[in-house]
Amino acid sequence: MLHFPDLPGLRPTPDRVRETLFNWLGQRLEGLSCLDAFAGSGALGCEAASRGAARVVMLEQERRAFDALLNNVQSLALAGVEVLRRDAQSYLASARETFDLIFLDPPFSDNLLPGILPLAATLLAPDGRIYAESPAPLAPVDMTVLRQGRAGQSHFCLLELA
Repeated sequence: MLHFPDLPGLRPTPDRVRETLFNWLGQRLEGLSCLDAFAGSGALGCEAASRGAARVVMLEQERRAFDALLNNVQSLALAGVEVLRRDAQSYLASARETFDLIFLDPPFSDNLLPGILPLAATLLAPDGRIYAESPAPLAPVDMTVLRQGRAGQSHFCLLELA
């Protein structure tokens, strides 16, 4: 079980949504490189690591959430996970590596997704995918929506480059 602080805007992806996402992706993620850009509770990144991802980079800039992420990764003994206290937007703009799977679940109140989605797309490996959560359905330019769903106030989708 993950422990995380009660912070404004921190919305852990519900179990039902995570189950749907990992059904879409296939249950095993062996060898994949993943980026959890707005890690928050760490639910998506930790799940990817537990399903065999070779590398998971988790970004969180809020100090208490970052500390909780470090504790969760250590207590779960997850291999190949790197937790960085970084601003996701600046990381996406400056990173030079690619990822097979990128999780984007920014705070809804900041409306960051339209600006960061194109940045994240530049970091996709061939055949890579982006999972995004937003307060409204997405119709991104130059991307194909492979699957989508809704849970409460969250719309979620799996994307790939068009």
